[in-house]
Amino acid sequence: MKPQVIVTPLNLSHIQATITCSKKHDMQIRIRSGGHGYEGLSYVSPIPFVILDPINLQSITIDATNKTAWVQAGATIGKLYYSIAEQSRNHAFPAGVCPTVGIGGQFSGGGYGLLLRKYGLAADNIIDAQLVDVNGRILDRASMGEDLFWAIRGGGGNTFGVVVAWKINLVEVPSTVTVFTVEKTLEQNATEIVHQWQYVADKFSEDLFIRVIIERVNSSGNTTTIRAAFNSLFLG
Repeated sequence: MKPQVIVTPLNLSHIQATITCSKKHDMQIRIRSGGHGYEGLSYVSPIPFVILDPINLQSITIDATNKTAWVQAGATIGKLYYSIAEQSRNHAFPAGVCPTVGIGGQFSGGGYGLLLRKYGLAADNIIDAQLVDVNGRILDRASMGEDLFWAIRGGGGNTFGVVVAWKINLVEVPSTVTVFTVEKTLEQNATEIVHQWQYVADKFSEDLFIRVIIERVNSSGNTTTIRAAFNSLFLG
């Protein structure tokens, strides 16, 4: 079933009104923050529903001195990274690699990224949040309680309430970092390299992150083969 209404709120009162009206008319709410979910849960439902898209709520406030930031749920990962870089060349945030992913979906799903080995998931670096619950109440970490605060950091989006903004810890990084990708096909011994990588990857310095992307490609002879790409970031 397609959505009955798509709401793009401009402020908290619009979110509260959407919740009130949805309850009155017995419609579910699907929250779309970027819309990158593989399952498409924010787009379809077997029962009448409303899409609540915070695309207009993209404010980002960086406090480089205290190494924190407030980020509204409509911002993207790329916008967050750019905003941090404008304020400091020595701070970052350990979220994902795709710049168009919405931070609401990324953070509520955990947040896997290239700084994972040193600083953990995005969810590990969230220290507060602003949430509108099913009754329209505006809650922060103190008022929602630690159980709910724990749940919204990785428990999945579209579940516990409408998270309007997140307060995050910024992490320290050198002003220069190194990124590189090494690609090997089956004909170039990719199978053995991936096998060996599994035994040594956890022993690398935590400043080095290497992930493996395996995909089907055409070889030089115009035949199909498998390629392993070692996608890497080094803090230095």
